[in-house]
Amino acid sequence: MKLIINKNQINSHPEQWLRQAGYAYHRDRRSGKDSFSRRLGSGFFPKLHMYLENRGDKIVFDLHLDQKQASYAGARMHNADHDSEVVAGEITRLKGLLIMNQKNNKDVQEHNNSLDKTLAGEYDKKAKPEVKKTWWRKFF
Repeated sequence: MKLIINKNQINSHPEQWLRQAGYAYHRDRRSGKDSFSRRLGSGFFPKLHMYLENRGDKIVFDLHLDQKQASYAGARMHNADHDSEVVAGEITRLKGLLIMNQKNNKDVQEHNNSLDKTLAGEYDKKAKPEVKKTWWRKFF
């Protein structure tokens, strides 16, 4: 199952956002492909497995569920569910994280804007600080 988003929906690199969502980076030694996985238990399987693809201003998250390791000799591929309830639930969870991320970004921007305005006003008030006169100033 694929989740396609605009790059501006997240405020960091997609890899960093996936790590924050609970995914670990994985590089397949045989194929050289980069991917991310999220374990669903204490063992290696079952796990959610995701490939990441950049397409211009879009990011494509291609997610599937790896149920078990390959069970026959000479095979390196395994059974994967692309449209199961678990995968659909994970896509829903990721969409919720995106919505929270966008809300937090908006809140942070509003806070920074109000802070900038406040600091600018305070700076203008304190632009010319009053210098105390001391007895030794008359010598310099």
